[in-house]
Amino acid sequence: MNVRKIMIGLAAAASFAGVGGALADHFDDGQYPAFEKAMKGKTVAFVPISMGFDLPQAWAAGLQHDADKYGYKLVIRDPNWDVAAGAQALTQLIAEKPDVLIFHPLDMTAYSKLVKKAGDAGIATIQVNLKSLNTGDAYVGADWYDLLATEAEAMAKICGAGSGQSGKIALLEGNPTTPTVIIGMQGINDTLAKHQELKVVATQSADWDATKAHDITSTILKQNEDLCGIIGFWDGQDVGTAAAIKEAGKTGKVHLISEGGGRQAAACDNVANGNFDAYVSHDAEGQARDLEMTVRMLLQNKPEKGGAHPFALYTPLKTITKDNLSPSSCWTIEDIKANGG
Repeated sequence: MNVRKIMIGLAAAASFAGVGGALADHFDDGQYPAFEKAMKGKTVAFVPISMGFDLPQAWAAGLQHDADKYGYKLVIRDPNWDVAAGAQALTQLIAEKPDVLIFHPLDMTAYSKLVKKAGDAGIATIQVNLKSLNTGDAYVGADWYDLLATEAEAMAKICGAGSGQSGKIALLEGNPTTPTVIIGMQGINDTLAKHQELKVVATQSADWDATKAHDITSTILKQNEDLCGIIGFWDGQDVGTAAAIKEAGKTGKVHLISEGGGRQAAACDNVANGNFDAYVSHDAEGQARDLEMTVRMLLQNKPEKGGAHPFALYTPLKTITKDNLSPSSCWTIEDIKANGG
């Protein structure tokens, strides 16, 4: 009797396993098999400015999560802030012919010809968060005009008409050849033209270096005792600015507005502790997802010619202050590694 029960149990288990095996095959909705085939075995290459900070780390984590799930290969070549090394890496990759090549150009002109060269070689191109003069197939990232204009508007609320403040502000930009500065300064200037009460008393470049930002800010503060605020161009640089403001005993008196990808430690923590009065996030976690989707689109629908049908996915912006700070305002790299973008 016991043997008979065991045999029946084994037969039932085998039958269930068979059903489970059938269910393991993905449902054919008329598109998924073609989608899956378009992903598997393909190669996506990424040349960041550097893998040493949060933005490329977030994008790479999202892409790796997607690659692991759908079976394409992700290749990363890190030039570590060296534009010449980046150009060399891109040239080598173009010769290797990946299916998609992702550019992250620090300089607007340096990679422009390489975007065209990749397109001419039949490689789909994406530029992420920073653009060269050549659009290529797709852009995923911030609208720098809108982002810096948003910072300027936030500063006008703090230091502008009706605030009782001096209206004196400073701009602490990064490397002047980057899209962030070239495009962003137009957004700031157009916004300040509407707020004549704001007076820019200093415009300095800290070259994306927190130590330089600290030293420049210290000098600006000494020269302008009644300075109301500083508009920063990147959180990684602006921590130096915040430190100089704190050392001068002017936290809460000289207001700092920053921007960046919205990582918890870089953004929300600095808003919470008072280093930043406001922070405009272009949400690198959301950008990672947009980048994943763009890779999927280009693998399924490869352009017949480089740049034939260019499109852009501009990232929705989010202004973070102490008033609206919440647990969902920022992201961590662990979240992206676990869940993708």
